[in-house]
Parts: sequence; C-alpha cells; structure tokens
Amino acid sequence: MDHNKLFEELKKRFGEDKILAFDDENSIPPKISVAPNSLNAVCDYLAKEYEIKFDALMCLSGVDVGDELGVALHLHSMKDDVKVGLESLCKRDNPHIDSVSSVYATANWHEREAYDMFGIIFDGHPKLTRMFLADDWEGWPLRKDYVPAQYWHGMPIAKELTHKMK
Repeated sequence: MDHNKLFEELKKRFGEDKILAFDDENSIPPKISVAPNSLNAVCDYLAKEYEIKFDALMCLSGVDVGDELGVALHLHSMKDDVKVGLESLCKRDNPHIDSVSSVYATANWHEREAYDMFGIIFDGHPKLTRMFLADDWEGWPLRKDYVPAQYWHGMPIAKELTHKMK
C-alpha cells in the first residue's frame, strides 16, 4: 500500500488544516497526524469508505509529549492485511479529542484508560468515566508533570517505589 497516496487523499478530502503531517521514516506503521476535532470523521472514512477498509482498531494509547497530550492509534485492514498509524495531539490545558468509539467499539475502553491516566477528554464518548482509579482521585498519573498526593482518604501514598532485581 502507498501510505503517501493515502495521506494525499486524506488531505484532499478533509483539508490541510485537518490532516497535518505524514511520517513514514520514524514510525512503523507510517503515521498520519490528524486534528483532534477530525479524528472521528477520518476514522469513519477509513473504516467505511476508503478503498482499503481499515476495519480494526488494534491500539489506542494516550501520550504525553510535553506541551501537548494526545493519542496514537494503529488501524488494520483485516482483508488486505495493511496497517496505518494515526496520531492526534491537543493542548495540555484543554485536552479534547474526538472519540472514535462510534466507529471502533474497542475504542470505548482504550479511551477510558487514556482519560483515566492522562485526563484526555474524548468528545462524543458514551460513558467517559475512570476505570482504574477511584472517581475522586486527583490528577492523571501518566502525565509527565504528575505529582501524587501524600495521602488519599487518610492512607499514605508512596512517592517513590523502587524495585531492585537481584
């Protein structure tokens, strides 16, 4: 598959303000950057209308890249055995990204995990709630700037856990 052709077709269909960049040198599979408010529309197109149907979401992971938060997605065409990566970054102080759970049902749990650990808000998600941490937990533990509280409901929280393998 010509991933560069896919990138150009997406730019033509959605606009250069929605399809932001292409990386086939530093990313396996090749990665296309998508504006956070266009992720659902792009995934819907790739899953249902594009000549190669990317019908499976293999992974959706939250990322912290310093000034921005975001998600990395790996899509797969089961029929054609082709993969493509998508990424979508948003402002750290306003972390909103389109949910793709209406396109890929597996995204439901992946997005909830990214919300729970990074605080990314997935617009359009049917039930965006924490899944690992208590509802009253403060902060987002996988953000690079996360500082845990010393106590939670009177219980001490370890600031550092060190494990030495012998």
